[in-house]
Amino acid sequence: MKNRKLKTVLTILFIYLAPALCFASVESSLMAVQGKLVGTILPLAAILGFIAAGFSYLTGNPAAKSHFFLACMGAAVGFGASSLVAMIRSLVN
Repeated sequence: MKNRKLKTVLTILFIYLAPALCFASVESSLMAVQGKLVGTILPLAAILGFIAAGFSYLTGNPAAKSHFFLACMGAAVGFGASSLVAMIRSLVN
């Protein structure tokens, strides 16, 4: 049963992604992944980190200050990722 579900999911994913993969170059695919990562996933992860740190503070966890600090560092790294990638790209070219 699990194997059949896995095959179904992989088939649907292949059908969905095949046109994009056939007409895309490697660089444009990487740019699309970077755009999704920096534009959607990293801000969402930063918000979730701050929510978890706030919940930790509200519940009286003694490590709440550490959680908030780690959430801030994660947000800084996440939002700074695009400039880091641009810097590396300029060094390579």
